[in-house]
Amino acid sequence: MASTSRWLADPKPGAACTIIAEVSQAHDGSLGMAHAFIDAAASAGADAIKFQTHIANAESTPAEPWRAAFSTQDATRLDYWRRMEFSPEQWQGLREHAARRDLLFLSSPFSLEAVELLERLGVAGWKIASGEINNFALLDAAAATGRPVLLSTGMSPLSEVDAAVERVRSHGVPLAVLQCTSLYPCPPELVGLNLIPEFRARYGCAVGLSDHSATIYPGLAAAALGIEVLEVHITLSREMFGPDVVASVTSSEFRQLVDGVRFIETMRAHPADKTRPPEATTALRAIFMKSVVAARDLAAGSALRAEDLAAKKPGSGIPARELPSLVGRRLRRFLARDTLLSKDDLE
Repeated sequence: MASTSRWLADPKPGAACTIIAEVSQAHDGSLGMAHAFIDAAASAGADAIKFQTHIANAESTPAEPWRAAFSTQDATRLDYWRRMEFSPEQWQGLREHAARRDLLFLSSPFSLEAVELLERLGVAGWKIASGEINNFALLDAAAATGRPVLLSTGMSPLSEVDAAVERVRSHGVPLAVLQCTSLYPCPPELVGLNLIPEFRARYGCAVGLSDHSATIYPGLAAAALGIEVLEVHITLSREMFGPDVVASVTSSEFRQLVDGVRFIETMRAHPADKTRPPEATTALRAIFMKSVVAARDLAAGSALRAEDLAAKKPGSGIPARELPSLVGRRLRRFLARDTLLSKDDLE
């Protein structure tokens, strides 16, 4: 659930990771399906829900090629974007639904008109898609609102990322730079986890991962690096229609991912100190450690030999590590086999 402790809601150093359920176009133009995704994301423990706001005539032309030829009902990519459009009133309904489910509401803008629409709705921040990183007019319009910017880097060399970061920073807004590889699905050898600490060192800002691997593994690994933002595509079923299904996790897998990230955050927040074992394990030492015991019946006055002694549980007597130092010592009293030795038993 969304909380002021999450980075996007309260972008400060040390904030917990904001976990974003990316719907993208998985609703396939169905308003009802878009609402269903909000409920699924909330139930799966997401902090935020993210859509994409496409205003076809403002961002595309009939010449735009298909990324993947999947639609038989749309003659062109432009026709597809038109079918994906929601009205301002419908977007408002989605935003209000997200608020009722305690989800931060995000939608990536793909035109200045989309920025204007989303600003009226009151988005929690701006996720800048990889293809918009060098669209400085859009970056300026989004950052000028004062809301946090999440900058995806999926298709850009460092020089482009540098320029975009500088542009966003000129507005003085909170910034998170996300490692992303624009392949659907993304194979493990191209996830690029190494870039997450590099981005933090290079830009001195929040960092994150926008993942298209269709698994929970990169997100968990990135959480171990201490990211502030994690975005993962979500699907209600692997049998759903659409080009992003192959790069998505199911809602049940998303729940596992959320639980795993929070588990990892708790571990990172409580580093172990091996100079002092945890108090919770103190009682276990007496159970699982071993003590020096008589390996056979031993008469009083006996000089102990190595074969007279053994290391056995429980660990409440002389520690097993001291066994060699007891060889040659004499007993003050008779000891039956398996009796734990004590210092008082020795001359």
